[in-house]
Amino acid sequence: MNRLGLSASYRPGKRAIYKALDEGLNYFFCYGFDTQMIGVLRDVLKGNRENYTLATGAYNLLWGSPNLRRTLEKRLRQLGTAYIDVFLFLGVTKEKHFPEHLREELCRFREEGKARCIGISTHNREFAGRLAAEGALDVIMMRYNAAHRGAEHDIFPYLTPFNPGVVSYTATRWRHLLRRPRGWPKDGRLPTAGMCYRFVLSNPHVDVCLTAPSNLKQLEENMAAVRQGPLCEVDMEFMRTFGNAVHRRRKWFM
Repeated sequence: MNRLGLSASYRPGKRAIYKALDEGLNYFFCYGFDTQMIGVLRDVLKGNRENYTLATGAYNLLWGSPNLRRTLEKRLRQLGTAYIDVFLFLGVTKEKHFPEHLREELCRFREEGKARCIGISTHNREFAGRLAAEGALDVIMMRYNAAHRGAEHDIFPYLTPFNPGVVSYTATRWRHLLRRPRGWPKDGRLPTAGMCYRFVLSNPHVDVCLTAPSNLKQLEENMAAVRQGPLCEVDMEFMRTFGNAVHRRRKWFM
């Protein structure tokens, strides 16, 4: 599997999605509203479904319990497929948001063959680490970047012995890692988006790093950067230092 995965939530255009396919990307995360992605995938899945990994999920609803099955069935219809490779419960911020009956529902999807892998997306790293250590999930989707490195001690050490898949997102920290934080030298070096993705993928615990470009050019730049491989230690240290500066200035947005 190519370790760079694609989300089309910023509507990069069908040309960009076909380009990703041509370049060998095979992990695609769909929200359901990203009609460009869904249209392309419906087209390409007809003859070689097994070559692609489709991920999607249902959001945690703060005002009531989500209907996971309704969301799953809708995605199956939208994508024209008999199964989803990775089905996630998204936006789990507290342990109480993932009660036993929802865990059982996800397991039923897997037993029925409608989802090959199940998991959650969460900012609660300690909770994710406990679930990983218990072997409760097949996949954990979480934030990891140069400014948010907490997974290095809250999640990654607990992946064995069950070794769930790890999917990361917001490598650029919603583009804050591309901007000069207050107090950073005016002539100081700034990261590129490609460096942000390479930082994440330099960590062997990350199986897939999602990219969500808004156009073909951004996608091509990100893929070209990732092909260069892991960052050297000098660049890794620069990214950590810059990430610390960004994190200090954005503590309100953890």
